[in-house]
Amino acid sequence: MLEKLGLIALAGAAGTLARYWLSGFVYDLVGRDFPWGTAVVNILGCFLFGLFWELGEDRMLLRTEARVIILTGFMGAFTTFSTFIFESGGYLEDGRWLPALANVTFQTVIGFAALFGGLILGRMF
Repeated sequence: MLEKLGLIALAGAAGTLARYWLSGFVYDLVGRDFPWGTAVVNILGCFLFGLFWELGEDRMLLRTEARVIILTGFMGAFTTFSTFIFESGGYLEDGRWLPALANVTFQTVIGFAALFGGLILGRMF
């Protein structure tokens, strides 16, 4: 049990570092006029969650323990729902309804598309 908790913690640390690096890379690339870094991380996270879920649940290519470590540890730290809500709330506080609506709609719709893309890709294996 302690080994499993340690592996989840290590995966969480890796997810945090991956999120920090990827969102920073995206912000450096396109700027901070829109929360693209958070959007890319969340959408990629949706895709990877769907892919790993499918590979573990239906294709049995990932053991249950590996799936828990990846989905709970890495993906739990990699995606940034609280940051997404915070950034959208910042737009609302500033009275910028259009960017707030665009952020919520974009990340939600594309996130669902990415999830199902990951599930479909996982079924191909």
